[in-house]
Amino acid sequence: MKKQFCLVAASCLAVTGCVIFPGSAPKAEVPQVRPVDGGIDYYEQFGNSLPSSPAYFPVGVWMESVIEPGDVVVDQNIGLNTYAGLTSNSDIKQVIDEGSYAITGWPAPEAAGYMLADEVDMWAGPGSASWSGHYPGEGDVCDPPAAQCGFTVQKELLDAAPPGALLYTNYGKGVTFWESDAEARRFVNDFQDVVSADNYWFTDPFICGPSEGGAALNGGAELPAQDCRLAKNYGWTVERVRALVDPRGSKPVWALIEVGHPFQESRGGFIEGPQIRAAVWSSLIHGARGIVYFNHSFGGDCVSQHVLRESCGDMVRPWVEAVNRQIKDLAPVLNAPFVDDFVSSSQGVDVAAKLHDGGLYLMAGSTISGPQRVEMKLACGEAQTAVVIGEGRSVPISNNTFHDDFADANAVHLYQLVGGDACGLTGGS
Repeated sequence: MKKQFCLVAASCLAVTGCVIFPGSAPKAEVPQVRPVDGGIDYYEQFGNSLPSSPAYFPVGVWMESVIEPGDVVVDQNIGLNTYAGLTSNSDIKQVIDEGSYAITGWPAPEAAGYMLADEVDMWAGPGSASWSGHYPGEGDVCDPPAAQCGFTVQKELLDAAPPGALLYTNYGKGVTFWESDAEARRFVNDFQDVVSADNYWFTDPFICGPSEGGAALNGGAELPAQDCRLAKNYGWTVERVRALVDPRGSKPVWALIEVGHPFQESRGGFIEGPQIRAAVWSSLIHGARGIVYFNHSFGGDCVSQHVLRESCGDMVRPWVEAVNRQIKDLAPVLNAPFVDDFVSSSQGVDVAAKLHDGGLYLMAGSTISGPQRVEMKLACGEAQTAVVIGEGRSVPISNNTFHDDFADANAVHLYQLVGGDACGLTGGS
């Protein structure tokens, strides 16, 4: 399928083959440089916040604790540098002393950010009724009980947040599937500075249904497993949220990816290592400015709140460590501008280009099951070789065209273009 880079409404996110980068223009005659969402220096506007250095790319873990000496070092060895929702019983001093960063849901002067209510779009709904102060499981959330009060929850938490703090919220299926664009935009734009949404396409037993993935990607019919259980859909989630941000591209969107069995139901099961890697890169290809791993496992043979630290994670941990090393090594590239309309393919891949230090890089992930040989065309530059990063090989380029093999739906290749020029483009970090 031919990938188009186009400016469309959020409803176009369901159209197969349309890779949407919010803020980009209709196809231009020449490639266009587009800064990462929010700009590289976005975090500088907040007190004691995350670094704006090109060498820092947020790789976080969700609602993890730091209690025992050495917990942070264990996490850093996995490649984690940020805690998204550090638990309130944690030793935040250990986090800071070891050089990591913490976003907390409780006031902490040392924290790099403050987290508002998680998935409030689902448990409180898109409304402005009174909030009882209760969270799910504590009693009626809204007053009256049948009303919706998610906007009120976020507003009250926002008003109580530390002044000047970076504010972060993760949303769920309300923003991505169930609510109108106007309701979802209010959640995405009115309360926080960094936003994410969690759609667990590989393990959620319900996400292929007609009111969820089916509503977004299959006209309201059940989404077949071969179209649902795909890494590319993690990129769709990032695009869905990015398309709601107003002005477009004005704030970072992070991605959440599961590393265990996040549902109690046996259906769905555990995510696998290659799936994690592919979901991460699909998110990055589509503009995610941070990765957060959902580190809890509620079903199956191994229930854990610390999947990546415990035996539950033995099978996936090497994959997480490997992809995190790639992210760390390529952080300056990931923080560099995109180049829209530079690379295209008529086949089943999502692909994006980056401009860093005068050179061009490509990130490509398969979008279909089964093996395929893919042709990719470059708009300009006359590069001679595509060095496949981390694979010890290179691919020749002829007439701005090259070919490569993608083994399956989880296949990802990263390229550095060598020779030629950068099409006269400027603005890369």
